[in-house]
Amino acid sequence: MIEVSKLVKRFGLKTVLRGLDFQVQEGEFVALLGPNGAGKTTFLRILASLSRPSLGEIHIAGYALPAQAAAVRRQLGVVSHMPLLYGDLTAEENLRFFGRMYDVQQLDQRISEVLELVGLAARRRDLVRTFSRGMQQRLAIGRAVLHDPEVMLFDEPHTGLDQDACDMLDKVLRDVAARGRTVVMTSHDLARVEDLASRFDVLSRGVIAASASRQSLGKNNVLAFYRQALQEK
Repeated sequence: MIEVSKLVKRFGLKTVLRGLDFQVQEGEFVALLGPNGAGKTTFLRILASLSRPSLGEIHIAGYALPAQAAAVRRQLGVVSHMPLLYGDLTAEENLRFFGRMYDVQQLDQRISEVLELVGLAARRRDLVRTFSRGMQQRLAIGRAVLHDPEVMLFDEPHTGLDQDACDMLDKVLRDVAARGRTVVMTSHDLARVEDLASRFDVLSRGVIAASASRQSLGKNNVLAFYRQALQEK
């Protein structure tokens, strides 16, 4: 579903990604781990077609980036550090706007389902600029799953969420995975992703330093795997 080969990303004289190779099969849930500054957000922005690579080849769902970015975007649901919402629209109006962009069928019903899912049904007619950071993140999650995309990209999605909202997000992630969707998620919360992901990749110094499946690691071993990957790299 995702195939990346020899990806390089430079910002002026600084090289952030250094010939990165990365493949994800359909239905895999990959937790992308790494220290601050490793390039995780940069990598997800490139996969989301929000940033252009300096070198390398990227294919998502059979489409090439950046040449076929419009086609790729139709396959994606993205939750990033920015909620990508319109503050002067209500929660319902935001979802309606994005739903029409993606030609979501039975849109009214789907909007109601999503607002209920993310715990915002009672605030559906309130302007998004009146929402707290956590509520905006909830709506951003709703926006991302609204059109039931094939590939989900989550960049530290639990940031700014209270415990109830974190539990809601975990439920969403498990539901997405159970329906065979492909997920790539960055996180610093190793204990949380250990219960969610089927694979763990460590990004260090611009490349994938190590990769392991949940099955191969067993229970409570992600932290040890992560530390060893950074030491060896």
